[in-house]
Amino acid sequence: MNEPKTKPPLELWGGVECTRNRVGDVYFDQVARGGHADRPGDLDRIAALGVRALRYPFLWEWSEAAGGSFDWAWADARLPRLRELGVRPIAGLVHHGSGPPRTGLLDPDFAEGLARFAGRLAERFPWLDAYTPVNEPLTTARFSALYGHWYPHARDGLSFARALLHQCKAVVLAMRAVRAVRPDARLVQTEDLGKTYGTPTLRYQVEFDNERRWLSFDLLCGRVGRGHPMADFFLGLGVPER
Repeated sequence: MNEPKTKPPLELWGGVECTRNRVGDVYFDQVARGGHADRPGDLDRIAALGVRALRYPFLWEWSEAAGGSFDWAWADARLPRLRELGVRPIAGLVHHGSGPPRTGLLDPDFAEGLARFAGRLAERFPWLDAYTPVNEPLTTARFSALYGHWYPHARDGLSFARALLHQCKAVVLAMRAVRAVRPDARLVQTEDLGKTYGTPTLRYQVEFDNERRWLSFDLLCGRVGRGHPMADFFLGLGVPER
């Protein structure tokens, strides 16, 4: 008889809420407003809870200065401490943000810029083996380019599609840059998959929303082509098929 395989034990994972979004020319920093920025001892408290992996911010907005130089003070202080505590960091690079002031979600070079930053972080900390390059791309595209709440404050379908595509491309290129340094690095992708409900009269909107909620994963997995429920949506907006 074959012996049953031993399953790995369950692990407690955690995360530090770390939105840094832009409204107009003002950045709102959740890490600073929540006090964590000034409490490095929080890491010890998190480890004491039994957390073994922690989504943790090493945000592009914080780190890249004008002229393309990088400030590594935050990462240099926090990453070694997490390693000492035996907590595996999952590096978050963009969290409901749009990058440094020189770029944005509608910038065709957004993806290449994030990939450059990701590669530099990986070179500095080659032991890092898990990344979330862009947190919740669909949600960020909705709030930034469809609802207009966050920068660049667009309110149209084509801007939404472009913002989502640029972020998904950024995930791909960032992981490619990371894996050039650390081939076994893992992508830990996140998304808000909230389901929509409604009355029979609004069935058309409910069905659309519930297809759209999977878009970031479908794009990253290469599933959006002819025959995909959202293909006509993209093509109808004027997004080239390629």
